[in-house]
Amino acid sequence: MTAITSLPHPAIEDVRLTDVLFALSDPARLEIVRELADGPLSMAECGATNPDLPKSTKSHLMKVLREAGVVRNEPDGRRRVLSLRRSELDEAFPGLLESVLGARTDPVG
Repeated sequence: MTAITSLPHPAIEDVRLTDVLFALSDPARLEIVRELADGPLSMAECGATNPDLPKSTKSHLMKVLREAGVVRNEPDGRRRVLSLRRSELDEAFPGLLESVLGARTDPVG
């Protein structure tokens, strides 16, 4: 059996605001972040759980969030656990997550 390996995560000092904003600009990625705001979830439970969504699309959504420094994707036995890097992001970009998570997603008007 092959062990699940760790994925690279940027150090918080290397996380750029523009990358975080880009990662949060996609409705599917934003929904994942909203789910993770309540606490860590296994990748199987988390976001984009639409059965019609290809596994490759879900993996890409998670990759963008991880590489932007928004989430951690860590091995836990035979599964992966996703968590929001909330405290780190709140320290680096005060108020950003609170504003984004509380924002309306439907058009005004």
